[in-house]
Formats: sequence, structure tokens, C-alpha cells
Amino acid sequence: MKIALVAQQAMTLSSDGTGQAGGTRLLELSRSLASKGHQVTVYAQRHSTTERAKLEPGVTVKYIGPADGSGESDLLAQVPGFSRPLHECWRRNRPDVVHALRWTSGLAALAAARDLRIPVVQSFDSLGVAERRHRVIARDVGTERIRLEPAIGRSASAVVAGSSDEESDLTRLGVPRRSIRVVPCGVDTDEFSPEGPVAKRAARPRLVTVADLSEYEALATLLQAMSKVPGADLVVAGGPPHARLGDDLNFRRLSKLAGSLGVSGQVTFAGEAGRSALPPLLRSADLVVSMSEYDPAGTLAVQAMACGTPVIASAVGGQVDAVVDGTTGILVPPGRPALLAQRIRQLLAHPMLLEAFSVAATDRARSRYSWDRIAHETIAVYDKARDAAAPAAAA
Repeated sequence: MKIALVAQQAMTLSSDGTGQAGGTRLLELSRSLASKGHQVTVYAQRHSTTERAKLEPGVTVKYIGPADGSGESDLLAQVPGFSRPLHECWRRNRPDVVHALRWTSGLAALAAARDLRIPVVQSFDSLGVAERRHRVIARDVGTERIRLEPAIGRSASAVVAGSSDEESDLTRLGVPRRSIRVVPCGVDTDEFSPEGPVAKRAARPRLVTVADLSEYEALATLLQAMSKVPGADLVVAGGPPHARLGDDLNFRRLSKLAGSLGVSGQVTFAGEAGRSALPPLLRSADLVVSMSEYDPAGTLAVQAMACGTPVIASAVGGQVDAVVDGTTGILVPPGRPALLAQRIRQLLAHPMLLEAFSVAATDRARSRYSWDRIAHETIAVYDKARDAAAPAAAA
């Protein structure tokens, strides 16, 4: 099958997964699809003189559109200049299916494929209505996005939702349930596995969280809980590199809060955790805690489970699907520090239960979230979209 992945926002993409706006996810998906024998071309907005690159065997990246050097905030304005060359590319070399990643890519893909009768599959990764509901201020949630995402979902041949929570939002927006398939983001189960290096740690119980330090409310909930979990340590990974933490306003606010709660001696702010350092850090934890108030993919929870580490997570977004409550970890409502502390104490007091959770977590991550399974499920969506489009194309 010839697959066109449209990722307008992937301004740069390299084989180590670096880049912008979900580069790792795009890399792993394209690699996994190619490993099944499919020919994959990633179409991205050009922001330099680069036109074409070979990413992996079977995966080509093609940069199209005017190289005007503008940033991601201008992606919507660039959609017409991006969709026109897409149409020309596909008119000369027609793909069997198009998969658009995020909403502006969907606009461009639908416009480019309209007269060519190519089925378009849409992934949003995160919906504007959900970000607005959860008061996510770090993303662009303008009225145009709120208005256009439902229209994109209804116009696409199929929509891939990252979680059951996103599926519910899509149906409320008027996207037919029959056209939605839940396929979560995967995890590299070779990189994130129980086997491998383990970060150094003390003998005391260790909790780990990975979060942007701007997630103040979520981290404040965790710090408040730590004041009721004596004898345990917490490592907070995220934010700028450790050497520059002192210059970060969010770090200073959280550090001040930790001091006022009397937990400064229990909490270590580690700064940015590079990709290679993350699996050893997750393996070193007795528990990984994710108190995010909005997490569409549940990535940290899945990565931790793949490393064999049980998870306590807020019952939001993709974490509700990822964590099997009472089996691979514990789900708690967001913003409940006393309840969170109680659950942490209960688990740390029962090592045998933690071990059982660890085994179940590893099994769930490998069986449900391996990229091999994600590729199979995504291909099934493509096949269904192609079959539905076949009668229209024949007519």
C-alpha cells in the first residue's frame, strides 16, 4: 500500500525522533508501517531549501510548499500554499490512502485529495474543545480551530482517536461513531522495557514524575501529597536543563511551595530528562506518578508500565485507558492530594502488590501499546477507508 502521512507541523524530522510536534510518534508510526511492507511518504511544510530525505527503509520525507521561514503559529495561513503542491504530488503519483496528523494537516489533505477520490484518515492528537475545557493555555486554541475540527472530522473517511475520551468528544462534535476507531499512541517496547540500566537511587522509596514545570496545579497536588508520605523521595524531571533551573520562574514557584510544605528534603528537581535518560529513571522508581490535569495520550503512564513500573495517575484523557485501575496501577481524581497520598502510602506498604502491578503493567504495555500492534490497527483503519471509498471511485 502507498501511504501518504501528512504532517504539516513536522518542520524537521530525523531518524532519532527529534523534530517538532510529535516527531517521535510520527517516526515510530512511519517506521512501523514500512516494516509491514508498505511504502510511506511523509509530507511536511518546507521551512528550508531541503526538498526530500530518506528517513528509514521504505520511508521518504518530502518537504513542500513555499520556504518562507515562518513559524508554527502561521500554519493555518500556510494551508493553501501547502495543499496545492500536495494535490500536484498526488495527481502525478496517487497514494492509496492519506493519513493527516493534526487539524491543519487535515485541512490541507482534504483540499488536496478532494478531486482525486483518495480516502483521507484523520488524527487530531488533541482536540481544541478538550484543551479549552481543561484550560490548557500552552496551546493555540483559537475559535477557528474550535470551529474547523468538527468539520474536518465529519469530512474525513475515518478518524483515529487516541483514547476513548477523545472518541466521546468527537461523537459530541457530530462525527459519526461508525467512522471513529480508537488507536492509541504506541511505545517502543525495546527501549522502554524492564531490562536495562537503572538510575542511581537511595534506599528510601522513590517516586518519579515527568512533567513540564508549567503544570503548576498538577505538580502542586503531588507536592502536597508528599507532605503526607514521610520517608519517600520524589524526583521531578522536566523543565530546562538542571544547570538552568534557577532561571526558571516555574521552578522557583514550585521550589518555594516545596519549602512551605516542608518537603524540600524529599523532592529533587532533576531538570530536563533526555530521551536516553528517561528509561533508566523510570526503572529506578517504585512508583511513577502522573497528576496531569490533561493528558490526551497517557504517554508517561505507558512508558512507565513498559519499564515494569506501576503508575498512579489522574483519571483523565489517555491515562484512563492506559492504567487498569487496581491491576497495573491506581487512578485518582485530579486535584485530590489527600487521596493521592493515601494511595501512595497503601502501595508502598505492600511490596508484593507493587510486584504484581509491575508484572501486569509490563504485559499491558507490550500487548496493547507496542508499535507493531498500533501499526496493524492503523492499517485496518486504512483498509476500511479504502473499501468504503472504492464504490465512489468506481462511479
